[in-house]
Amino acid sequence: MKIAFHGAARTVTGSKHLVTLDNGTKFLFDCGLFQGLGKDTDTLNAQFGFNAKEIKYLLLSHAHIDHCGLVPKLVKEGFTGKIFCTPATKDLAEVLLLDSAEIQRDDIRFINKKRAKQGQPPLEPLYTIEDAKAAFPLLTPVSYGQWFEIEKGLQVLYTDAGHIIGSAAVHVRITENGKTTQISFSGDVGRYGDIILRSPDVFPQADYVVIESTYGSSLHEDILNTPGQLLQWVNKTCVEKKGKLIIPAFSVGRTQELLYFLNQLSIENSLPKVPVFVDSPLSKEATDVVKNHPENFNKTIKKLLETDKDPFDFDGLTFIKTVEESKALNDLHQPCVIISASGMADAGRVKHHILNNISDHNNTILIVGYCEPHSLGGQLMNGAKQVRIFGEYYKVQAEVGVMRSMSAHGDYNDLSQFLACQDAALVKTLFIVHGEYDVQQEFQRRLLKKGFKDVQVPELHEVFGLEI
Repeated sequence: MKIAFHGAARTVTGSKHLVTLDNGTKFLFDCGLFQGLGKDTDTLNAQFGFNAKEIKYLLLSHAHIDHCGLVPKLVKEGFTGKIFCTPATKDLAEVLLLDSAEIQRDDIRFINKKRAKQGQPPLEPLYTIEDAKAAFPLLTPVSYGQWFEIEKGLQVLYTDAGHIIGSAAVHVRITENGKTTQISFSGDVGRYGDIILRSPDVFPQADYVVIESTYGSSLHEDILNTPGQLLQWVNKTCVEKKGKLIIPAFSVGRTQELLYFLNQLSIENSLPKVPVFVDSPLSKEATDVVKNHPENFNKTIKKLLETDKDPFDFDGLTFIKTVEESKALNDLHQPCVIISASGMADAGRVKHHILNNISDHNNTILIVGYCEPHSLGGQLMNGAKQVRIFGEYYKVQAEVGVMRSMSAHGDYNDLSQFLACQDAALVKTLFIVHGEYDVQQEFQRRLLKKGFKDVQVPELHEVFGLEI
């Protein structure tokens, strides 16, 4: 038996981990899109590093695009097996994959117009809307906390990871040659004490663990301070400077958290009377999916629902749907808040909003989550004075703010708590994925001190043999 790491290897995005059994069966943990890696992004997304036709099953941890965004390409290239996931992940994946296809279509159109003027040939998207829809019948919902058999000698368990609605850690028991081996894949680990979701579940003892490491060397600020910080940015930008507050945010998870906090500020009558726009084609759909899965909510939100029927809505909130409505925001010369995808600002409508507002010092671009260093959001967060958007350079005149308390990823303490249910001496190898390499090296050192005897940081496409 062996495992190969074809994504999220010494980088954060593109999660894809391939297990090959001795009998030839191949299954994949996640099939995500690489994002925010500059000129290398397209090249990395073009080749899987394996033959899609040979994959028998896909075990999907959650619906974020860096974990499911290449599923349509996988199907397009010949995968016909079942895609196991939770019910909420199924619902979210359908809207997110359609949105991903639409974003690719729109961005390619925009880029190809410029290429045509320069006499260059047009580019093609990774997949189309039709390709995305072709994957939907393969999505197979499963429940948390129940082992199920997908073929003889191969059992799977999904446990709540607390990262976004429907997110899961995936555990596989493989019986070969009379011996049983468990591989546990963390997916993305959420925060203990999240404002909306339940905390991650404990899971059975594993022989091998594949764990994410996005914040494996750092600690988050207290999330309880977030509403106050958000209010300060709204007041500073919209009230004092009379400008626009642009917030790049993933449509699932981060957008709902922002709406929850703004709703709380509105209930307290502390939110200024400025319009708030959520501009992303799937934001309303994604928020509706979140509302439709209250079984994933923690006790606090369930209690709140007894008095507030919609904790993600408030006076002054508008969901933008059409391209025309989105473009109209450019001509809106009044203070406002615009929340728009994507969170790394590397795709979607938020790129256009940043382009149209980056040259005005009265405006603010507020980064509220992790961004790959090479992404547009990462460049802004790291103090770039000039950025390239759609092939042209723009001076950064707008103020750039960062709120480090908002993250759906667990920090070092959360990841340590997630692993606390494991006897480190019984884990043969722990593989660190989904993180920047320097962070992974620090996390590796910490885990070795905690008693894990073999901790590996795989390179892209690296293959490891697994002892049964």
